[in-house]
Amino acid sequence: MPQVQEGSFLTLHYRMSGPQGQVIINTFDGQPATLSLGAGELSPAIEQRLIGLEEGTRTVIELDAGEAFGERQPEMVQWVARKLLNELGDPHEQYAEGDVVQFPTPDGLGSYAGSAVEVREDGAVLFDFNHPLAGQPVSFEVQLIGVL
Repeated sequence: MPQVQEGSFLTLHYRMSGPQGQVIINTFDGQPATLSLGAGELSPAIEQRLIGLEEGTRTVIELDAGEAFGERQPEMVQWVARKLLNELGDPHEQYAEGDVVQFPTPDGLGSYAGSAVEVREDGAVLFDFNHPLAGQPVSFEVQLIGVL
């Protein structure tokens, strides 16, 4: 049986759950995912745990707090002025606590997300740019369908 190696191309089903068992993503009910190991589609900690597994394996990988998506970083919680939000998006957009907003990277080639934590009367929004599972334990159930 083929084994997962650095650079392997994988077809797999997976389910990622947070600390209270809440399912973050689940492919078991639909089409399997395809990805290339090392391309950054999974966290490095998860990729390292997949290396050596054989095609056909179904297992659950438990990752300790902060292992999957790093520790929470307080400096990644930042106020964004309403003026900048207007420049980057729809000036009529109303933001609320819990909204997830996509921001362009400085080079304009990508994007990153921030979750609104607080909205002030002047329209400024406090965004948390940490990954939602940063600093938390994660459960990653995987079924390796194909390994190339």
